Amino acid sequence: MKRSELIANRLREVFLNGYWIANTNYKDQLLNITWQQAIYQVADLNTIAALTYHINYYLVGILNVFEGGPLEIKDQYSFDLPLIQSQRDWKKLVEEFLANSAVFADEVAQMPEEKLDQVFVNEKYGTYLRNIEGVIEHSYYHFGQIVLIKKLILAATK
Repeated sequence: MKRSELIANRLREVFLNGYWIANTNYKDQLLNITWQQAIYQVADLNTIAALTYHINYYLVGILNVFEGGPLEIKDQYSFDLPLIQSQRDWKKLVEEFLANSAVFADEVAQMPEEKLDQVFVNEKYGTYLRNIEGVIEHSYYHFGQIVLIKKLILAATK
């Protein structure tokens, strides 16, 4: 199996259908959260909605580069979550996130092996491989937060 396919499988594990490392994934966790739970503020932690938006923001920005566009994302905007005021708003965010996750993994799977070792936009950002692995690591970091915040919310709202 090619490196790009192996990496794409890791992306699918964290986002869509994996159980190997965490015994769950974003899709499993997000699909059964209400919009009220998604925006519920636990102390000064980010909300589940904010974390979902945050990861999706980076997926969209990097996908733009994969598709030949410029790198336009900026960290300062990565938590600029639009207002979530209904289940429809929350569902739209989750559906966009899951769709972008699937497209991202598919793009990585189809990536030529030599592309993984090429510079990503600018030498200061490292290679495509480094950035894709960064997405995986960043996603697991925030996924752990989502799981813990969800447990806190469920305990607080019983």
